[in-house]
Amino acid sequence: MMTPSNKTDGGRIMSSNELAMWGLPEVAFVKRAGKDGSGWSIHAADGTQVGTAPSRDLAFAAVRQHELEPVSVH
Repeated sequence: MMTPSNKTDGGRIMSSNELAMWGLPEVAFVKRAGKDGSGWSIHAADGTQVGTAPSRDLAFAAVRQHELEPVSVH
């Protein structure tokens, strides 16, 4: 197993925590919500729900309006 102190080609290896935080401020996840799947929930990269929308298109539009990149989660 590689540790953060191990180096390849002169660079530093990311720690598990750094990898988990990578892209956190730029990404929001969109997935079906509700027991009947009638809506869509919007989540920050850490999993915190930050909003809902009645359609996938509106959820993606809301994410982009906040200058984030939407990603679908199944």
